[in-house]
Amino acid sequence: MKKSALINSELSYLVSTLGHTDEVTICDAGLPIPEETLRIDLALTLGVPSFLQTVKVYLSEAQIEGVLLAEEFKRVSPAAHDALMDLIDAEAKATHKPISVTYVSHEEFKVRTQDSKAVVRTGECTPYANVIFQSGVVF
Repeated sequence: MKKSALINSELSYLVSTLGHTDEVTICDAGLPIPEETLRIDLALTLGVPSFLQTVKVYLSEAQIEGVLLAEEFKRVSPAAHDALMDLIDAEAKATHKPISVTYVSHEEFKVRTQDSKAVVRTGECTPYANVIFQSGVVF
């Protein structure tokens, strides 16, 4: 049995197959997911698992170098946004690597999810609690 925090087989496989600059979206329960994009649906019920729980576990396994967020996230859901930014800052410090943060409109964000290798759906119900992570390298 796998020893690290991430035991979901689909998500673990996804992380192990990422290349430099590949993108993965982690989203709330309501974000539309393009038909052609791999969907890893973790949602059980409203709020379970949460967006932040899922992000924490993802960051425990994946090296990231960039983050894409909707501009609306920090304005409409500032507490969730700030909690995510705390996780991003902690990850940058822990890995000693900078992580760029870019904001786009929510409409542009939804279009950009089409470029993701996969979209991971959580049970989160906080508006705009969505992030696109760009894969980095560990060396």
